[in-house]
Amino acid sequence: MSLSCGIVGLPNVGKSTLFNALAGQSAAEAANYPFCTIEPNVARIAVEDTRLDELVRINASEKVIPSFLEVVDIAGLVAGASKGEGLGNRFLGHIREVDAIIHVLRCFEDEDISHVEDTVDPIRDASLIETELMLADYDSLEKRKPALEKKARGQDKTAKAMLELIETALELLGNGKPALGEEFAPLQLITSKPVFYVCNVAEDDVAEGNNLTAKVHDMAQEKGNSSLIISAAIEAEIASLDSAEEKQEFLAGLGLERSGLQQILQHGYSLLGRHTYFTSGPKETRAWSIAVGDTAVIAAGKIHTDFARGFIAAATISYADYVSLGGESQASQAGKLRLEGKEYIVQDGDVITFRFNV
Repeated sequence: MSLSCGIVGLPNVGKSTLFNALAGQSAAEAANYPFCTIEPNVARIAVEDTRLDELVRINASEKVIPSFLEVVDIAGLVAGASKGEGLGNRFLGHIREVDAIIHVLRCFEDEDISHVEDTVDPIRDASLIETELMLADYDSLEKRKPALEKKARGQDKTAKAMLELIETALELLGNGKPALGEEFAPLQLITSKPVFYVCNVAEDDVAEGNNLTAKVHDMAQEKGNSSLIISAAIEAEIASLDSAEEKQEFLAGLGLERSGLQQILQHGYSLLGRHTYFTSGPKETRAWSIAVGDTAVIAAGKIHTDFARGFIAAATISYADYVSLGGESQASQAGKLRLEGKEYIVQDGDVITFRFNV
């Protein structure tokens, strides 16, 4: 199953422009009016990882396969979305399906681009959308109560426990607080999803930010979240360039080391608690996405269920050793290849060859 991040925000904050750049195509219509994107647009986007290039070079691999993140462009929410305003119920339904939320906030002034609330205020905008998401969660929990109450009266212990959890969540949401924490995971609430803020700024502010991005940074810190600064317009220009060299030159001219889009992808990847191990050889070098803390047998199962079922060992070399020594054979001769068992916790960057028998 693909990992997915949903891009949310008010209309005209730059969501679709950002998505178009992420996808490298004009798949989502970017227009200066609310609700120009009615159905969600989905792109499966490669997560840039320079380690792949080194592994391909060492093994002269014929094929390279990166890890991917699915990004969903969700039409702009407005006040009253939880009650169906602006086709809100459909949009909220799409948000429920993603694993994490990228919350785009407008941090630029432009008289030619209207703002649905008339003025530019990212803190207000963030609060408005978060309120709508909490109201949507509150409403969904209230609708689940009657059936659970009926079962609880029949002494159903599972229903009683779920009802107590819902009541706790409703109290938090009713007080304007999201129901966060592992204990609320069974409720599958929108406001329980991990989130980070993307500040969309004018080109002149992309390197250092501005007073609005500083406010967003402080707000994110208070909420235990994080924020990034990008210019969706700049990212669209970068996406239109043909070669990697042109893109790098363009970034260097702006005083930037890497695109904001790759920062977003990598941030989303880590926000979902993922990291990467590699398989590499002459035929193929591939990045495999696994959860932090996954064992060798789980990692093996990502390749094929037979690898997990017939697991014998994971021949493992750290990325640093693999590259510095020049490949598997040299690393093995230097004593850097380890045979790990089923319960080995795979580390980020491990290069693994699984041994199995079925």
